[in-house]
Amino acid sequence: MPDILGHNYIGGARSATGSVTLHSHDATTGEALPYAFIQATPEEVDAAAHAAAAAYPTFRNLPATRRAEFLEAIAAQLDALGADFVALVTRETALPGARIQGERARTSGQMRLFAQVLRRGDFYAARIDHALPERQPLPRVDLRQYRIGVGPVAVFGASNFPLAFSTAGGDTAAALAAGCPVVFKAHSGHMATAAFVADAILRAAEQTDMPKGVFNMIYGAGVGEALVKHPAIQAVGFTGSLKGGRALCDMAAARPQPIPVFAEMSSINPVLVLPEALRVRGEHIARELVASVVQGCGQFCTNPGLVIGIHSPEFTAFTALLATLMSEQPAQTMLNVGTLRSYERGVSALLDHPHVTRLAGQTQHGNQAQPQVFKAAASVLLKGDPLLQEEVFGPATVIVEVADKAELQRVLNSLHGQLTATLIGEAQDLQAHSDLLVLLEQKVGRVLFNGYPTGVEVCDAMVHGGPYPATSDARGTSVGSLAIERFLRPVCYQNCPDALLPDALKNANPLGIARLVDGRMTH
Repeated sequence: MPDILGHNYIGGARSATGSVTLHSHDATTGEALPYAFIQATPEEVDAAAHAAAAAYPTFRNLPATRRAEFLEAIAAQLDALGADFVALVTRETALPGARIQGERARTSGQMRLFAQVLRRGDFYAARIDHALPERQPLPRVDLRQYRIGVGPVAVFGASNFPLAFSTAGGDTAAALAAGCPVVFKAHSGHMATAAFVADAILRAAEQTDMPKGVFNMIYGAGVGEALVKHPAIQAVGFTGSLKGGRALCDMAAARPQPIPVFAEMSSINPVLVLPEALRVRGEHIARELVASVVQGCGQFCTNPGLVIGIHSPEFTAFTALLATLMSEQPAQTMLNVGTLRSYERGVSALLDHPHVTRLAGQTQHGNQAQPQVFKAAASVLLKGDPLLQEEVFGPATVIVEVADKAELQRVLNSLHGQLTATLIGEAQDLQAHSDLLVLLEQKVGRVLFNGYPTGVEVCDAMVHGGPYPATSDARGTSVGSLAIERFLRPVCYQNCPDALLPDALKNANPLGIARLVDGRMTH
């Protein structure tokens, strides 16, 4: 395992001109790790953005197969990181080694997925409308369209997934696949992890002869604003809090040239437990739901933070069992002190609410998060109280009992945008409540049936997004191959000579990709 210099990564070289030193910590003990990181100066932020801009023309014009080779090389470098790397990540995050190994596999798998996307060529979305010179009353010119990368992308690392949503995570993979160089802002909670992953990316860049500046990384608090406002940056990828994501959106919108921010921010991921399912398998559902709530100390953006059921003796029994099971769950160490303090504030706000009751959970103390279950009156949601709409990031959930199907629909209508919603029901439940699907489609990016939202498959069909405030742009996803579309824009060529057209649009179709030609899909 290479040494950690703690320097910023700019244009393929290291830079450390600043005087502010930062330290990473052991998430369990709070002990400072023996690594120092140098906060990027304004000049270094500028240099990183310019390095990405300088790399952009060459990188975006490389054949897609060359970019695919780069992504595959990154995946191989990540897989080659040894047990000492895994041990370091566990120290910085308190996540168990098995979780880190699984997340590493997901991270390299994301890179390979986007390499497949590049090789098959559908990301181009090539469209050709041949000229119709004889058309009356006016002839049609030859028009051809495909998509190119938007330019340098600023990516912000997430706290809860130090690999899959961080340095070489989904936003970085999607941007690089699109032909966009990246300036990555390392998360303060796992800077050493970021350094090792950045080294792996740069080794892959050198191995595949990528341009200098294709990947850059900076450290520090307060450097994000300068990065987002830099005129060379053309888009932003972010995973984190609603407050942080909204601030970035406002900064980007206020630029002389506004740019898009693709931010995943806040979701309470409602789980609807329907009557027949409760009658048939209520105890089983309660156990599975508790396991989902406390998994990873509740530090998943898809954590089920709201459980809704219709009033019945079965739901009363289910609520009691859920509380009993949650009271048996042990406290867990969170990612860092900041995450723990945020969880404590969220729990305290629920405890102070006059129409919310704690059903299970110990008083929060020490350096570990205590699992919690609350029950709130449906009126809290129906009256527009924002408390239950706010994500409590940690091992907690809130139960809401509604009077009947009509009140259930009103409660769902009152919810803000979410990443997920889950329907747990038997066949007759789902048929009797089929109208809920139409409602939920307007509220979420992913509807689950008889499953639990903690767990996001990386594949072509996945949507990890949703209406605001779950994300800043409901038209995209931060997981799955569709994520590449966030960093692409269309270009149209009118009456362009065939020799000057990009390969994806030439008459001979040298790439052999599927194209929409005169309204019909063809190869």
